[in-house]
Amino acid sequence: MTKRKVKLKIKKKNFIIFLVIIFLLVFSLIKATNLVVNALKTPKKKKNNIETKEKKKKEEPVTDLDKVKKQIDYFNNDYLERYQKYKDNNPDMDIIQIIKNVNMQLDNPHYDYKIPAKNKNTNKILVNKYYYLDEDYIPENLEKISTTYALSDMRMVKEAKEAFEEMAKAAKKEKLSIIAMSTYRSYEYQVDLYNRYKKQDGEEKADTYSGRPGHSEHQTGLAVDVYNGQTNYTSFEKTKEFTWMSNHAHEYGFILRFPKDKEKETGYEYESWHYRYVGKEIATYIKENNISFEEYYATIIKDW
Repeated sequence: MTKRKVKLKIKKKNFIIFLVIIFLLVFSLIKATNLVVNALKTPKKKKNNIETKEKKKKEEPVTDLDKVKKQIDYFNNDYLERYQKYKDNNPDMDIIQIIKNVNMQLDNPHYDYKIPAKNKNTNKILVNKYYYLDEDYIPENLEKISTTYALSDMRMVKEAKEAFEEMAKAAKKEKLSIIAMSTYRSYEYQVDLYNRYKKQDGEEKADTYSGRPGHSEHQTGLAVDVYNGQTNYTSFEKTKEFTWMSNHAHEYGFILRFPKDKEKETGYEYESWHYRYVGKEIATYIKENNISFEEYYATIIKDW
């Protein structure tokens, strides 16, 4: 073998070694780079996962409530825990209905959760088994109704009294007789009346048709029980006068206060003879939407 051939062989061998070294260096560099990149990514990913889980856990209990909160303007943030509790106890109930029921205080037993009545001396006042009036409350501007349209000494707040007389007068033109037989009642009067009913039928039954003292709407001077002067008031539904009032009472600012299928909302059984003055605007809205005054108060007035 010549010297020249030996030199060429050595150069070739060195070149191969050089290529191998370069390949190993490049491979090591790539692997090291990947390790560094993965090391940098892993902590951040874990952190994001932890934050996401914590955020999800925090929002999970009120997801449905958060959605409905954006849809309605009568969502009460102060009632958030009560909404959630009522929802847990009524898992199949529509979420909107849950909000309405809690706003009406229906998540609490009657008379156990008492709230002082608001909007006193206005047609927006709500008095029921949750909202109450003090024993010394007497509405302003009480006036006697003309005996043409009422039994003797029947009194209502002036605005309601005038509206009632106008309504009864309009009915009379159609040869119908709408007579006020029970209007304003004082706290003391209601004490005697309720106790008499309780003694007669027991507390549970009495509570279905009579308000406890301070919780009777008659104390507002805006409520009126009617009859036609011939048929017993408990049969008022069967009279022509009832049909007329069903079609026209709202035009004079009156609503049927305890309608059928609203016992849960009002707390009272159906009474075809008990009407309440709320003003024409509110009365029309309640009639057109087929709701109770409790529902109107909870979603429109919103003075909880």
